[in-house]
This record gives sequence, structure tokens and C-alpha cells, in this order.
Amino acid sequence: MKLNPEFIKKDFPIFEDETLIYLDNASTSQKPHCVLNTINQFYANSNANVHRAIYNLGTKSTEMFEASRAKVSRFINSPNDKQIIFTGGTTESINLIAHSTESFVDEGDEILLTEMEHHSNIVPWQIVAAKKNITIKYIPILENGDLDLESLKNMISKKTKILSITHMSNVLGTINPIKKISSIIKDKNIIFIVDGAQSICHMPINVEELGCDIFVFSGHKLLGPTGVGVLWGKLNLLEKMDPFMGGGEMIDQVSFDTFSVNSLPYKFEAGTPNYVQAIGLGAAIDYLDNIGMKEIEAHIDYLTKYTLDKFSKRRNIKIHGKSASRGGVISFNINNIHAYDLSQFLNEDNIAIRVGHHCAQPLLTKLNETSTARLSFNLYNSVQDIDNFFNSLSTIENYF
Repeated sequence: MKLNPEFIKKDFPIFEDETLIYLDNASTSQKPHCVLNTINQFYANSNANVHRAIYNLGTKSTEMFEASRAKVSRFINSPNDKQIIFTGGTTESINLIAHSTESFVDEGDEILLTEMEHHSNIVPWQIVAAKKNITIKYIPILENGDLDLESLKNMISKKTKILSITHMSNVLGTINPIKKISSIIKDKNIIFIVDGAQSICHMPINVEELGCDIFVFSGHKLLGPTGVGVLWGKLNLLEKMDPFMGGGEMIDQVSFDTFSVNSLPYKFEAGTPNYVQAIGLGAAIDYLDNIGMKEIEAHIDYLTKYTLDKFSKRRNIKIHGKSASRGGVISFNINNIHAYDLSQFLNEDNIAIRVGHHCAQPLLTKLNETSTARLSFNLYNSVQDIDNFFNSLSTIENYF
């Protein structure tokens, strides 16, 4: 099925403003009526805390919450719903992992990251490294934005305990070859973590095929609400990991002297979980399933190639990241026009793009930039949106 973005926009109330051109989807996605209505109707008709009551509202709320867990599980092809842990987002998920695997690393051990990581996949590990006196090494990127896999092979040692990388760069658009990387570290007793914050909304995800130990993503980039994320992990690893927070549903028994933890997934869902947001995420997954992630992937891929082709016909523009394997994120700079000035002028035409360091300052240092402009696409973006962007860009270039 070929997507009709102008028809799809009718499902999103924010596009009732027909002049809006939203090209900042790598930051967050817009929300369809079905997600907003689900949240509103739940609060109005079904609200009660989950896993805490046997009255009708509590039972219904719990059933809807767990139904959303099952939807997420199917969406990423998890073999077991117990492997789906709801968090506050990708950042919380990675912080949870970093904390809960601290006991797995000792002084002198090493963690491997990449030069293209988001701060959320750097800082939590830096905190652990400082506390445990371990070393972080960064897999370099090649000139085209791909990971240097030969360097990765040379960097792995008996001291390497964790490898945590982004599936898709939020700056370069590079889609990293997770399956190939998994084969490189196979049988080396390395915990392999994948940050899927960008990839989850661009392509079908099958965690069984990827070969990672942990996969994390956020709901708000997936047409869902803010405040909910997902951590998927292999059962044997989740069982060994320490709890992240204490209280609420994560406990089994508590005495004045000690406690025991609940079974998965509740072991990592302390306190009142983000149950309304999780139910809203379930509605977003229903919406995406109805359209089809393969169709969405093809649509975003077309828009990306179309945009890159139009950029190639213009002078004075530098594109960052030229991998043959890339998603719908394009970062660029224009000679003599600062990225912030560009964004302000585009805003005059109601065109929303992202500028700045994109929470990836080490990568921008590598690129010898302090900020870039970034376009990022989703299923409701159209060729007309891109054409309007380039028309506005021409006007801005003529002004400068």
C-alpha cells in the first residue's frame, strides 16, 4: 500500500493548521486522534491504579495495561511478554541498565560505545565508569558516517563487558548493522545493548533477529504519548540484573530487615507505572500496525532519497553522513548561514526543523561543527512538505 500523507494528516489534530510543515520527527512525533482519544477516554471512564485492586475499575485498568504490554511484545517480535518492561523513556531505560549491570563490571573492565551516540547513551556509562574505575572506548566512524567495524574488532578484549550502540544515528541517519555486529561479538560474553529510539519509528523491528541482549526505545517518537518507554531484554539477563528502584510493584515480600523482588517484568517497574501512557502507546501501535511498518519504511526512504537528491543540486550545502544504509534523518550546514538563523527564518513560514548539537556534542566535535540543521521525516510528511521547505530555503539564501 502506497501511503497518502495528505490523507494520513487528517488523523492528526495538529495538522488542522494546514500551513504547518513539521520536520522534527527525530525529536518527537505528532499524535493521532486515536491515541489522544484513548488517553482521554481512559481517564474519563476506566482510571484506577494497576495491579492493586480487585474492584471492577482496577481489574479493567490492569487488563488494558497488560494488553498494551502484549501489543508492544508483538510489535517487536518478543518471544515473551515478560521481557517487556515499561520505563519513562529511552533515557530512563539506559540509566536503568547502567545501574542494574554495575555488579557485572569490575575495576579495569571496558565498555564500548560509538562516536555517534546520543548523550543518553554516554553519560550513564560515564557515571558508572567513574564509580567503578573502568574505561570507556569509542568505536570510530568512517568519513561517510558508517561505523569502523575493523576498529571494533581490534578494540574487543577480555576486558570488554558491555557494548552499547545506537541502531540509527539521530544526526547522521546511519543505520548500524546490528546483526553483523552481533556476529562479531558472538561467544565473547559481552552484553550487547541497542538504543532503538530512532529506528523504532522508521522500520520493522524484530528483536529475535537482531541478536542483541537489550533493546530500548521511547513511545513519544512512535506516535505515542510522552513519559513512556520500553526496555526489552533477554530473560536470563533480566533475571541477573539488580533492581533499579525500590517500592510498589517491584517487591514480593518486605520485612523490617529485608525484601525480596517480584518476578519479571514487575521487578523493574517500581511504584505506580506509567500505565495511562502505556495504554496510549498500545493505541499508537494499533494505528501503525493498521498502516504497516514496511509501508512506512518505504515512504520515509523515498522522502529521504528525494530530499538528498534536491540537496545535491544546490551549492554551499554540506550533508553530514552519507552512509548507503540510512534512515529519514538528514543533518546539514549551509555556508554563510548559521543553523539557528536558518531555523528562525524557516519558522516564519511555519516550517519546523531542529538545530543545535542534537544531544550529540562529541559527534559534532568529530564533525568540526558546533551545531547543524536537521530534517527528519515520518509517515505524515509529503513531497509537498519537502518542496515547500526548499522553496523557503531558496528565499532565505537569496536574503543572505
